[in-house]
Amino acid sequence: MAILQECFVCHKKQAVKNKVCLCGQDLDAAKKSKKIKYWISYRMPDGKQKRESVSAYTDLDGYSIMDARKALSKREVQKSENRILDVKKESKWNFNQLAEWYLSLDSIKGLSSAWRVKLALGKFNSVFGDTLVSNIQLEDLENYQAMRKAEELAPATIDQEMGAAKAMVYKAWNNEKVSGDILRKFKLVKKQLKAGANVKDEVLSVSEAYALIDNCSDFLKPITITAYHTGMRRSEVLGLKRSHLNMREGLIQLKAEDTKNGRPRTIPMNKELLNLFRKMPVNFQSEYLFLFKGQPVYDVRASFQAAVKKTGLAYGRKGGLTFHSIRHTVNTDMRRAGIHQSVIQAIMGHEDHSMFARYNTVDVEDLKRAAERLEEYRQEKINVDHSVDQAVENEK
Repeated sequence: MAILQECFVCHKKQAVKNKVCLCGQDLDAAKKSKKIKYWISYRMPDGKQKRESVSAYTDLDGYSIMDARKALSKREVQKSENRILDVKKESKWNFNQLAEWYLSLDSIKGLSSAWRVKLALGKFNSVFGDTLVSNIQLEDLENYQAMRKAEELAPATIDQEMGAAKAMVYKAWNNEKVSGDILRKFKLVKKQLKAGANVKDEVLSVSEAYALIDNCSDFLKPITITAYHTGMRRSEVLGLKRSHLNMREGLIQLKAEDTKNGRPRTIPMNKELLNLFRKMPVNFQSEYLFLFKGQPVYDVRASFQAAVKKTGLAYGRKGGLTFHSIRHTVNTDMRRAGIHQSVIQAIMGHEDHSMFARYNTVDVEDLKRAAERLEEYRQEKINVDHSVDQAVENEK
């Protein structure tokens, strides 16, 4: 059994005694600035090695070595008592009670996607609410997937719902609420969406993007501008708070709990985005940046659909645009602008476990240069479009 540290750049998990990561990062310095995430490693009764993030424990800080030792000590006691998997042989909670416990956790309530988690578990509750968690079988979970598919839900949506339930059960197991047998049933459920099946080809040209922004409603416009200049996911944009903004350095700094993959991320801001945030009025009643009638914005689909149609573009997952298309556009524009793939991945929050990534360090200056290059590329495209329009006008 051991404690491991995770490099905040290449995400390699390694012995805590290591002072420098293979990617070149100074791990000791990163520890002092609370950038190192800790894991514990131990063997299961069947001999398989298991790793757990200390962040998975509700009462522990994943970035504290002291809390990592507490987590390891907890598992050592369970292992010595031969109850590493079977903490509770029978859970007396039904699914609804487990969901109430899970949604009441501060670590869950603080997520920018908490509303989505609550919605997904609500769908499960409509089917399994009064059923004891210990009585739910793999067949029941697969039948649930089939039922949602028959209701013509997208595979990705079905996977999101099942993913929320899996995350809840895993958290419950870590907190000794359910047995390992219950956890295994949920882990055996296969995803509906096949790898690469949801890849979209729709991207916006620079002129289309600015036309779309012009056609956005007042509350949607700053949200769309932020997405277009950062490539952030919808949930990350809507969850933005003033505490995430480092205006002096021109950076958006997301914590692990703010991102989809649970990893902290730094995103550069260009001049247009900095000016937008400087001009935005401060609402002292809410920490969130984007509000509608004084409340945080949780969904923009209807407003975004209206803006897309007003721009004269097609809307929808099949052959049209969705809010996620903006993220795809940013990724494509950065690639066309000649920005290095590793820098694109760092900005977009894409994971790269290749050996190249481990030895290729991306720093803040790389991120800022990428923002400048993207801005230059888009300005070049605008100039070209303007020249073409002018030439056509002169021909008339």
